Parts: sequence; structure tokens; C-alpha cells
Amino acid sequence: MTAQELQALIAAGLPCEHLQVEGDGRHWYATLVSPEFEGKRLIQRHQRVYATLGEKIKTDEVHALSMKTYSPAEWLALGSQASDSAH
Repeated sequence: MTAQELQALIAAGLPCEHLQVEGDGRHWYATLVSPEFEGKRLIQRHQRVYATLGEKIKTDEVHALSMKTYSPAEWLALGSQASDSAH
């Protein structure tokens, strides 16, 4: 599986305002921003992403996925903090 394929798989099952996937074919790292994460705990967010992968995670086609999940408001705040610290 390629990063583009994994990204398309997640995007098909979860509306994302930002989605970036990197990895080596076995170990993946994703940054996701979705309105569906609003008010959800971290474990609930991760479960939601894993649900988009379905059998691919169970059959080990996607071996490991490390993720950072943000609501749009959290992502905006994170960007504001980054630009504040740059000044």
C-alpha cells in the first residue's frame, strides 16, 4: 500500500479538512483534521480512523498507524500558536 492509497482510503470514510499520510509501507504516520473529532476523546478519534480502514488493519495490510487528530478549532489554535512563536 502506498501513502496515497492509505490517504484515499481514510478520506473516503472520514471527512477531513486536512489529511497528511507518510510512511514506509508498514509503519504510517497521519495528521488528520476533521469536524467529526469535535468533542471526542482521543481513543474515540482513533477508533473512528481505524473504522475507515476496516479489514486492512485486521489483515495486517496496514500494520501500524500513528496519528495526530485534531478538530478544526484545535488545528486553527495550533496554527495560531505556531505563528505566534515565530514572531
